[in-house]
Amino acid sequence: MLKKILIVMLLLVSIAALALWLAGGRDVYALYRGTAVSTALDDYALQDDSAVKIPTPEPGQNQPYNPLKNVYWGDLHVHTVESFDAVLFGTTLTIEDAYRFAQGDSLRNAGGEMMQLSRPLDFIAITDHAETFGLRTRCGDEGLSVMESLNCWIMETPNVTTFLLVKAFASGPAEDPVHSGAAGVYSNKARQQPTQASLPICTLDESDPQRCFRDSNSDWARYQALADKYNQPGVLTAFSAYEYSPPLPDSGKHHRNVIFNGTTLPEHATSYFDAGSAVALWRALEESCVGDCDFLTIPHNMNKGWGLFYSRHTWDGGTYDEEAWKLRQRREPLAEVYQVKGASECALGVGATDEECAFSQVLKPCEPGQESGCAFATGFTRQGLKVGLELDRELGFNPLAFGVIGSTDTHNSNPGDAEEWDFVGKVAAASSPAIRRITEWPDRKPYESTLQFHTSGGLAAVWAEENTRDAIFSGMQRREAYASSGPRISLRFFAGWDFDESIVDAVDAVAIATTGGVPMGGVLVPDMEQADSPTFFVWASADLMSAPLQRIQMIKGWIDDQGQTHELVQDIVCSDGLKVDPATQRCPNNGASVDISNCTILGDSGAAQLVAAWKDPAYRPDQTAFYYVRVLQNPTCRWSTYDSLRLGQAPPTHVPSTIQERVWSSPIWVDAVD
Repeated sequence: MLKKILIVMLLLVSIAALALWLAGGRDVYALYRGTAVSTALDDYALQDDSAVKIPTPEPGQNQPYNPLKNVYWGDLHVHTVESFDAVLFGTTLTIEDAYRFAQGDSLRNAGGEMMQLSRPLDFIAITDHAETFGLRTRCGDEGLSVMESLNCWIMETPNVTTFLLVKAFASGPAEDPVHSGAAGVYSNKARQQPTQASLPICTLDESDPQRCFRDSNSDWARYQALADKYNQPGVLTAFSAYEYSPPLPDSGKHHRNVIFNGTTLPEHATSYFDAGSAVALWRALEESCVGDCDFLTIPHNMNKGWGLFYSRHTWDGGTYDEEAWKLRQRREPLAEVYQVKGASECALGVGATDEECAFSQVLKPCEPGQESGCAFATGFTRQGLKVGLELDRELGFNPLAFGVIGSTDTHNSNPGDAEEWDFVGKVAAASSPAIRRITEWPDRKPYESTLQFHTSGGLAAVWAEENTRDAIFSGMQRREAYASSGPRISLRFFAGWDFDESIVDAVDAVAIATTGGVPMGGVLVPDMEQADSPTFFVWASADLMSAPLQRIQMIKGWIDDQGQTHELVQDIVCSDGLKVDPATQRCPNNGASVDISNCTILGDSGAAQLVAAWKDPAYRPDQTAFYYVRVLQNPTCRWSTYDSLRLGQAPPTHVPSTIQERVWSSPIWVDAVD
């Protein structure tokens, strides 16, 4: 009976495809031709890679154990050919290819372009979608039925149009867009997640309904074995990991990357088929990750979560209770603030006013009645940090005290490839070679446009004593981590009562700050004898393969006596001997510029290093607050400008030609005096 139903479904899909062709066949063919692997080399012939000058790659440097900690660079969000969507986009590169790439090897992608890191990574997590674990395990077997063969063909044949159909099916029917809540406020709804049994391939063998579950476990065991194989303490730390990937309407998501540490990990990768909300995920993981096993989760693309991430509700219509908030506090110490699909720090007009919140944003503030496709206040980390202050007052603890990292979300098996000059798109032949990245498809929403929405991705930086699983995992747990939009800018950030402004001249400043304060990610407890502000020490060093630094900014958020939250952004140190304007609290323009005809940096402005010791003139010991820093470097060419050079054409005029790369620290919280 089931086979007959599947045959009928296949017939209906064929009829729908025919109708789609008749309605707009040329557009469908153009999409297929413009994203197909078979035509990629023809498009690659249109570009001249020698038109872009790039730095010579450098070997990795193994750093010795350091009690004051080293900075290690990694990518905690990487997809390979094992992810179903990556396959449909044309990816052919494997898990092992990704590990070799992280070590410095070059790879050629499905679009014909060569990819290589400027420097190897220190750590990595391969995070293919757990929901598709096991669905292709038997595709190489003999004697497959017609329906099994069809499943395997769909799962292994690149085709963007197939991806669009699958995505529409996974997102479910359109939801009622009208609700009575205020604009930009998440509208809570009861939902029910599907189960593995809802997948046709998992119910073909009615005598053995647990087949897909076992196949999923077999795949997950293979991931663990490969992570162990490539894990080289001191050289490359490889974490066993995966992505938990529930969909939301209009390409939204409330995904989490699940990162494990330990030697005995769960036999089953808990996915969307097992847990319908983040709370259910944490509970399931705590039940299965026992003994020396440990885990943390990292949300990503909060900007496309349609307000869910920092609301008080869960995807399945529930509301966080105290136990659920404690789960979150225990298991989610970090958030991915930057990746290929944009920045999730803040958005102009959505609870934030500083101009830097326009960085890598295309989502406009929500209008009344909008439930998706717009910028929600509770979709950005700065607002989430302020919600944490509110919860701290209500609950007596802060479940949203989280740090930040960046990563790529690449679907090309090229972890850490976040440099503008080496960006080959996120999705294999669908965004490679260059002509495909900068071509705009009609009737696409801005946030679905590679040219307008996609960045080159980010990197995660973690301070740890050594490059091992235990040390880096501990650094992530204590939030001593920060995010980069691509460059490897070194950044340290401390706050303390036991050092002052003279620390900027000390040769052992980091040792003084470590002894007399707390690092990024830490909580500074109040000093009952101190009415003055603590000292905030910031040190930043430029990436020599990128551009000099321009300024350091301090972002403060606090809660007042009435329970209202506030924020303030100000520059605290400028390059080139410039001084912060006391009226605007901003550095004057240092005149840095770029020749976009060849991407050469003009002039010699900017700093190789910036250091500041700052005290908050508005500090009040009776107010709880968080502080984090944002370091901006001089402008450089955006990836689309490099692509224009390859294609011998002028850069697109409706996207920026340059980008002002940056790093964001994790916050430091200063508790109020009781």
